[in-house]
Amino acid sequence: GYGEVIPWVRKRHGGLEAIAGPDAMILRTPVETRGEDLTTVGEFTVRSGERVPFVLTWFASHGEPPRAVNAEHALRDTEEYWTQWAQRCGHEGRWREAVVRSLVTLKGLTYAPTGGIVAALTTSLPEAIGGVRNWDYRFCWLRDATFTLLALMEAGYNDEAKSWREWLLRAIAGSAAQMQIMYGVRGERRLDEFEVEWLGGYENSKPVRVGNAAANQFQLDVYGEVMDAMYQASRAGIVSQEADWRLQMALLNYLETCWDQPDEGIWEVRGGRQQFTHSKMMAWVAFDRAVKLIEQCNCEAQEHLERWRALRDRIHEEVCRLGYNTAKHAFTQTYGSDALDASLLMMPLVGFLPAGDERVRNTVEAIERELVVDGFVLRYRPENGVDGLPGGEGVFLPCSFWLADCLHMLGRTDDAVALFERLLELRNDLGLLSEEFDPRAKRQLGNFPQAFTHVALINTARHLSQGHEARAQS
Repeated sequence: GYGEVIPWVRKRHGGLEAIAGPDAMILRTPVETRGEDLTTVGEFTVRSGERVPFVLTWFASHGEPPRAVNAEHALRDTEEYWTQWAQRCGHEGRWREAVVRSLVTLKGLTYAPTGGIVAALTTSLPEAIGGVRNWDYRFCWLRDATFTLLALMEAGYNDEAKSWREWLLRAIAGSAAQMQIMYGVRGERRLDEFEVEWLGGYENSKPVRVGNAAANQFQLDVYGEVMDAMYQASRAGIVSQEADWRLQMALLNYLETCWDQPDEGIWEVRGGRQQFTHSKMMAWVAFDRAVKLIEQCNCEAQEHLERWRALRDRIHEEVCRLGYNTAKHAFTQTYGSDALDASLLMMPLVGFLPAGDERVRNTVEAIERELVVDGFVLRYRPENGVDGLPGGEGVFLPCSFWLADCLHMLGRTDDAVALFERLLELRNDLGLLSEEFDPRAKRQLGNFPQAFTHVALINTARHLSQGHEARAQS
């Protein structure tokens, strides 16, 4: 696959078939085609007002191709479906067009049979042109769970939110110690990473990777994301079964044994495990939401309540003591360091500390001073070497939306709106965004379109339109 195998091409079943091993495709079009130097070519003229259909369909090579479809009818039905789906959007505030476009993108990134939502549709689009930061994003990350649920539920798409939650529960079922940070759309666990050496990469950016080795990393923050997602779903009235709660209790019991360990963190670093402040904060989120599920949502676990409440408070105290650098006047990337990390913009968004807390305000201002390039936010300074990779990267668009959220919560709404509208201007002609942006070259970077970015856009639009109260404080 991936361009290495020359397929067997033949004209059959009223189309042009290409077969390679288990896979086959059929191209149906009224245009006459011919083979030429291992390619298929055809010449035709399209006049004003005319349309020429090309229908390309995959099928298993041992079977028969699916029946031909009427391209005009299929296009009409598709347009009707998506128009009706988009009209259901409950967001009536400002920037409705951008919100609807992002919701349509999330729907398009969803594998309908399972409800799994992939991070992006592509692999190895580079985070720096010519660099090595090229990853396969065609998988489902647990980290996206909470904000994706909120984006869907707040817009009125409860069926999609429920399907995503059900996918999440199926994927993580089993031993809590074996929970991964990402899965395939069907819940696949084997996501072995390898390099496709015969491909040159986008604009000569190598390597091209298939699979993602980060699936085997230890990342503490995903426990907080999973528990927060379950809490938000319960608050929204999505019914939880007793077995679901038992699974969550197993995750929490396991987290009790490992929350104080170093991990690879939200940015999936390949330079070794560290005590990331964001990871510890999200461990706090896990136990905080567990306590709230017991106290507010009638989940039965009274025997654990006092222990989890005490552990929540212990983690909070530790993060405030070890994660805040008094000389730097900011929460820092790892315990004892002076490096900044934009993931800590999440602190008021998850309710760890209120936005008005002096330490949060100081951290936001420090990030503005040191991590902002042309008004947009870097995740961290790559030259510090924490991720174990050479080269740099672009500004990180989700973090830039989080900064807008924080500015709004700090009462700097004009600044927040100005940043948000600058971010909207980065969208392409179809309203799509990738993960990163190069402010100097004025181009998007990374895999595309990026679910994490569009989820952040949706939630920031909601916050700025309706006013924002931290989700954990409601």
